[in-house]
Amino acid sequence: MQPAKSDSSAHPQPDPLFDQHIDRSRSNSIKWQKYQGRDVLPMWVADSDFKVPQAITDALHSHVDHGIFGYGSAPIALTELIVERMQRLYQWHIEPEWIVYLPGLVCGINLAVRSVCGEEQGVACPSPIYPPFRSSAKLAKRPLSKLPVLLDDQRWLMSLDEKALLPDTRLLLFCNPLNPGGTVYRRDELDAVANFAKQQDLIVCSDEIHCDLLLEPDCQHIPFASLNEDAAQRSITLIAPSKTFNIAGLGASMAIIPNPTLRREFVRAKAGIVPDVNVLAYTAAQAAYEHGQPWLDRQLAYLKQNKATVEQAINSMPYLTLHPIEGTYLAWIDATALPVPSPFKFFEQAGVGLSPGADFGNPGFVRLNFACRHQTLLDALGRMEKAVTTLQQEEMAKQ
Repeated sequence: MQPAKSDSSAHPQPDPLFDQHIDRSRSNSIKWQKYQGRDVLPMWVADSDFKVPQAITDALHSHVDHGIFGYGSAPIALTELIVERMQRLYQWHIEPEWIVYLPGLVCGINLAVRSVCGEEQGVACPSPIYPPFRSSAKLAKRPLSKLPVLLDDQRWLMSLDEKALLPDTRLLLFCNPLNPGGTVYRRDELDAVANFAKQQDLIVCSDEIHCDLLLEPDCQHIPFASLNEDAAQRSITLIAPSKTFNIAGLGASMAIIPNPTLRREFVRAKAGIVPDVNVLAYTAAQAAYEHGQPWLDRQLAYLKQNKATVEQAINSMPYLTLHPIEGTYLAWIDATALPVPSPFKFFEQAGVGLSPGADFGNPGFVRLNFACRHQTLLDALGRMEKAVTTLQQEEMAKQ
């Protein structure tokens, strides 16, 4: 397997909009600064290497040219765009007052824990899962129950086992599409989560930040809160344009909370601690939702090509397995068969900087971000292939 020499006749040519080389090494990017001065390709933290839609850049330039950056509030037009978007894409009717604006999604996870759970009440979340899920309970000093994420017909799904819940668990942190794993939950699977939450009397904080990044034609994002009225009343839905349009550094996220009591407690936990969204972030979010769809369509096509490349390449390598990715731009690679103490360190030494599976709850895995230039991806896969093939040859020589 030689990923760097793929047959161009078998694959469409990458979109030049996303295939351009952009040097991020001196752009205050934590992704690229981590390995500055080292020959390591950064394929870890979940931001993409793609320039944002021109409409976002133009809107920001217009705001900057105005020259004043005082206090601001959420633009009415942005709220209207979100309400319209939820109805158009998901047939989910939301009211404007349900939206609570946040300067990031991670603070929303932490606010959910602190506003829902009393001092002795616990949090449940999938495992493995995006690290802030786990740390939010620890930071708030709340007990944490882990619901194992298991393979079910090549798809990663959270187990719904009440025996895994610690006593007096109050909040379920849910993630759809799943990070890591890339599963996009079907309606019957979401119904099962909703029934589980109802039976156990759990509030559900649903992280849906990757909802726009669906990579399989038969996948459809269904907001948890849109399932039925009971699900809506026990829900906190977190969304953002940040992953979709690569504007995470600007910081504009939203919590959608239909239940007025939950919303009031959430806002109370936020008061005086979590700052308001800055005016440039509002500007970028509005431009993204208003004008970004053509760019998003092209990005999705590009990501689908990269996904196909990753799946084919990884599953052709010794020791490694990658199950189909339905959503996100993150590949959750099973390296448990790799005969090394740390797959993360092994690949880092080979020149590929991945996210360590230990941060998510499974040290035998690594996570690869494929939202990058196609050639960068091929280079990274080539380094990985060389490393595992060399290791395999060394292991065979010992026998």
